[in-house]
Amino acid sequence: MKYSPLGLIILVLALTACSSPAPTKELNMPTIAPLVIAHRGARSLAPENTLAAARQALAVGADMWELDVSVTADGQLVIMHDDTLDRTSDVRQVFPGRIPWRVWEFTLIEIQQLDCGSWFNQSDPFGQIAAGQVSADDVRAYVGEPTPTLRQALEFTRDNHWRVNVELKSQPNADLNRIIVQETVTLIHELGMDDGQQVVVSSFDHDYLKAIHAANPQIPIQALTNQKIPNLASYLAALGTDTCNPKAGVWSPQELGEFSNAGIHFNVWTVNDEGLIKELAQAGVQGIITDFPQTMVALFQQPNN
Repeated sequence: MKYSPLGLIILVLALTACSSPAPTKELNMPTIAPLVIAHRGARSLAPENTLAAARQALAVGADMWELDVSVTADGQLVIMHDDTLDRTSDVRQVFPGRIPWRVWEFTLIEIQQLDCGSWFNQSDPFGQIAAGQVSADDVRAYVGEPTPTLRQALEFTRDNHWRVNVELKSQPNADLNRIIVQETVTLIHELGMDDGQQVVVSSFDHDYLKAIHAANPQIPIQALTNQKIPNLASYLAALGTDTCNPKAGVWSPQELGEFSNAGIHFNVWTVNDEGLIKELAQAGVQGIITDFPQTMVALFQQPNN
């Protein structure tokens, strides 16, 4: 079969169109973006669970920060994620004979002697110092950074008209269980932050949440989980909340969207992948907990993204 020159052009264009891949579907951001929640503060830019990390998160525009609360040997509430102090402080050098350096075996005065910033400079856990995203002035300022008390963290949040998610870490005995719940409720009330506007409390220990709700139902509670919870709506209602904070991947974005349409709120952790952030935003989750609030804020500021 012979083709005219025009026919050959049409044939080539048709074959090219058939062999081209289908266009990639773009995910547009929803009208109402989820909350940008800085995980342990902006922990990619500053030592986690310190006021330095909180300041960085506030500076980059995070909607709120998340922190972890533990109890000291003398019943004080401090901001610390791990059960032990050695990963995020110089406790090995200051108290070499106190292995394994459990938080609840140290007094507040002892913990306040520790340098909780230099480890960040030395390990650069997210590579942001090497990438030039942390200034030399900030690096120098992190040396000697202390562990804040919960009071200091809440006062920082209050004074900056900001918001915070207070995660209560599971404690090793009944006395510390009682202290972490009672003292948290008392402090939030004392600081005038129990109106549901600036502070929420979360925990993997849902008995803590029940106790907090019973003591002061004005303090919002959120159920942390790393696995699916059957009959989620009724389970949350029994706790006294409509909010669940699941690990990313526990439920698919589609499942989260279906739950969200039914009135359940989600704050998903810990999400640093931009593609997943977009999917979760499309699913209508309430908030996303991230180590890179600076990236997530910029992502939601991009038009038609």
